[in-house]
Amino acid sequence: MALHNKNVTYSSRPTRAARAAHARGDKEFRTYDTSAIVPKRDIKPFIFLGVVALVIVAAVVFFVVRGCTAEQPQLLEAGQTVHVTIEEGESAQAIGDALVENHLIAWAQDFTNEVTRLEAASSLIPGTYTFQGGQSVEEIVRLIMAGPAATGDSLTLPEGLTRAETAKAVAEATGGRITEDAFNEASADASVYAKEYPFLETAGTNSLEGFLFPKTYTITAADDAAAVVRMMLSQFGEETKGLSFEYPESKGLNLYQAVTLASIVEKESNDDDEVRAHVAGVFYNRLASDRPFLESDATTAYEVGREPTADEVHADTPYSTYTHEGLPPTPICSPSLNSLQAVCDPMKTKDMFFYFHVADDGTVESFFSKTLEEHEQAIAEHSDGGQESDAA
Repeated sequence: MALHNKNVTYSSRPTRAARAAHARGDKEFRTYDTSAIVPKRDIKPFIFLGVVALVIVAAVVFFVVRGCTAEQPQLLEAGQTVHVTIEEGESAQAIGDALVENHLIAWAQDFTNEVTRLEAASSLIPGTYTFQGGQSVEEIVRLIMAGPAATGDSLTLPEGLTRAETAKAVAEATGGRITEDAFNEASADASVYAKEYPFLETAGTNSLEGFLFPKTYTITAADDAAAVVRMMLSQFGEETKGLSFEYPESKGLNLYQAVTLASIVEKESNDDDEVRAHVAGVFYNRLASDRPFLESDATTAYEVGREPTADEVHADTPYSTYTHEGLPPTPICSPSLNSLQAVCDPMKTKDMFFYFHVADDGTVESFFSKTLEEHEQAIAEHSDGGQESDAA
């Protein structure tokens, strides 16, 4: 007969003694200390997680407290400017500190973080910068990546300005940082720069009138008046290096005198290159005649600082080319490259006179004559109408 397993309970024990023995055994089993045989749990991960949590909470509390209770740095207001010099090899941290000291940013770390984000650590260009209040950290980083010229003052010099007018333009462009007096002083003696710029050798100790080349320049915070003068002289050398002064030299003019003649052509002609060359040809003819007077009103205008009267142009003064033969003592403005080219390669002509007439529609008409009679006839025929005229 097959045996069947049967679960025997406490109440099914056959005798009272058996039941009592079973009860004692069960009690001992239930109260037995099993800690020695149960595996212990490792609490190290829990400790690590707790430490991390504490660090995070501390960091959050720190930045919240710093933002709420720390004294915020006083930053420059929008429109205010400051000059900051970045030295060669200076670190992003050092630059950030300088920006904080100059009240451009609140925290140096903001700058270093932005440098990292833009991957600009190796692209920060040394130099002196002009920054403005209100610029973002990204704008500042990108300006330093672009170089000092990106923050400089822009100066545009049109053709035909005098040295005094150039000085005024420099002062205005730099907000008065470089004064008119400082620029005039820096440009007063050409001999100071002659070793650097050989084309000034024949200028002697005259001023740099005529050599302050018309162009657009960027003036950085590190530039003083002498540095700006050198910019203009360097530009003159660069622009004229392709010119040949053989023709004026063949007529007895040195380079300084050629520039002087070009400055008169600048003032006595219009923007038409052919007209410039024609005017230059007329002046060469006058200089070579038995009556070598240029008879230019522009030279006296330079002397008196305005449109001269008839008496003034005939006065016995150094710049009156009606009473003094040949060229005036100095150039009368900064000529354009086209006027310099006209003097170096003038039109070959027998004309001795020219007349400009501004028609009612604003167009400028030019009339050239070989004789005084033809010249006077041209004036008579065209002076009744139009807005204004100029004759020489």
